[in-house]
Amino acid sequence: MNRPQIKTELPGPKAKEIIERDAKVMSTSLSRDVPLVVERTQDVWIYDVDGNEFLDMTSGVGVTNVGHTNPQVVEAIKNQVEKFLHFAGTDFYYEPQVTLAESLNDIRPFKEQGRVFFTNSGTESVEACIKLARYKTRRPLYIGFLGGFHGRTMGSLSFTSSKVIQRRYFSPMMPQVVHIPFPDTYRPPEGVVPEKVTDFVIWYLNRMFETVAPPEDVAAVLVEPIQGEGGYIVPPKDFFPRLKQELDKHGIYLIVDEVQSGMGRTGKMFAIEHFGVEPDIVSIAKGIASGMPMGACLAKESVMDWEESAHSNTYGGNPVAAVAAIETIKLLKSGLVENAAKIGDYFINQLRELQKKYEVIGDVRGIGLMLAIDFVKDPVKRDYNYELRNKVIQEAFKRGLVCLAAGKSAIRFAPPLTLKEEHVDIAIEILDESIKAALG
Repeated sequence: MNRPQIKTELPGPKAKEIIERDAKVMSTSLSRDVPLVVERTQDVWIYDVDGNEFLDMTSGVGVTNVGHTNPQVVEAIKNQVEKFLHFAGTDFYYEPQVTLAESLNDIRPFKEQGRVFFTNSGTESVEACIKLARYKTRRPLYIGFLGGFHGRTMGSLSFTSSKVIQRRYFSPMMPQVVHIPFPDTYRPPEGVVPEKVTDFVIWYLNRMFETVAPPEDVAAVLVEPIQGEGGYIVPPKDFFPRLKQELDKHGIYLIVDEVQSGMGRTGKMFAIEHFGVEPDIVSIAKGIASGMPMGACLAKESVMDWEESAHSNTYGGNPVAAVAAIETIKLLKSGLVENAAKIGDYFINQLRELQKKYEVIGDVRGIGLMLAIDFVKDPVKRDYNYELRNKVIQEAFKRGLVCLAAGKSAIRFAPPLTLKEEHVDIAIEILDESIKAALG
């Protein structure tokens, strides 16, 4: 298999012209790590407006799990577009919305029958989840985790704490969210050994219950099974069982945010399935519909029993997005989830081999095709090396590999789940060259 083909300087002339136009009219809040101007995509490949070819390690930020522009998804969209584009599913009925809700029930990460509320994005899914928890419990408080990312609308932003820039100047937010540490075995709190990070977090949780967050006032804990924007941090295996045990003592709901980690990304349909606990409420988006705007709040039937008109929207469950999601789930169930596990194992082993060559790669972590390498200045101190990380991303882009940052000093790898070993080999080869170039 050939490497990506770069035919022009980057950005090329057509890309430059579009970037210049973009700078005049688009919001200044948008951040772009590399000057990539996409013209078309196919499977794991991106083609820019100047004819350059790139291997994608982002899936459009964890969205195109069944491959870019998957022909089966495209055909489903075409067929639906010819019938009708929109008819509010919150006020009327249409089959694609019902079929999708049934499809999500078929893959739900809990035994009890589920119910679904459809949204248009991850942040809106989170808003629905936290609103449902408050409605059901009538409790005012929530607990989130430091380093978590749950969106940027005001409710979800109250939980988001992966970067201060995302919160600066937006206070006051929801005042009832208490943040506790997420169990990070690579960079545990000072004085805590990696084997004891779960003990520390559970102690911290109970300390909050004893001081600032009376458990009888806490509606829910919102947590990512694997932290995404925070750095692709995987908790210890014992964390979620012990967390759920504490929550069950007080009737507190467990909301898992599967926006980035769900829909087969980790080699299981939902990442929480790796940890042996059942959530009460699940936030879903990104990989659910292959790029169409779609999200969902999936909850146990005993939880989602709010009264009529307690929550609604206009576009949630849009029929075009719904048929894309139905087809996406079919494709995931046809072997792509298993492929994520298989190729993920191969990928992480190759990354570990690369780590042996460079002591600046402090950590290699992840599950399935939700992987990361973390750059450090000193492997003993484990101090963040975001300057090197950023240089590596730029060098990789020059060579046709598209990557994204995560956390303070990590590069994330979240490619389409259609990835093959040959693609991994190309990615590793380019990463090797890029790290050498970045180190000078």
